[in-house]
Amino acid sequence: MAEIRLPSLNKVLITGYATRDPELRYTPGGAAVANFGIGSTRRYKDQNGEWKDDTAFINVVAWQRWAEIARDNVRKGSPLLIEGRLQSRSWEAEDGRKRTVVEIRADRFQALEKGSREARVGSPSDSTGPETEQGSRSPNLDDVPF
Repeated sequence: MAEIRLPSLNKVLITGYATRDPELRYTPGGAAVANFGIGSTRRYKDQNGEWKDDTAFINVVAWQRWAEIARDNVRKGSPLLIEGRLQSRSWEAEDGRKRTVVEIRADRFQALEKGSREARVGSPSDSTGPETEQGSRSPNLDDVPF
């Protein structure tokens, strides 16, 4: 029997609120990288018909110009639409244990109007520009929705 190969797709589209202000740093090679969090809540009815909230807290990493845009425009509580992919990384902690984290590598994001699920302007895929060293498109600053 022939082996079936599935095409690879790693795409994340999530809305939620920033859980902390972005922290911007630069790699030794000079690339900007920002880290912040997003909380996304799913509302559902439980077996008794009562509404429940289930919130996922996820780390977000943005590179290059998107990192600088995050630093300048994202604040704790900002409603956001983030498009990107999942990535995992591992390291050895001080206690010798191996640690692994899965986070969103943001390719682009935009602010949402508070109290609305609709984007304020444009589409998160409207960004154009040259490829960065991490392989994503750089934002066209005329299209940045902040």
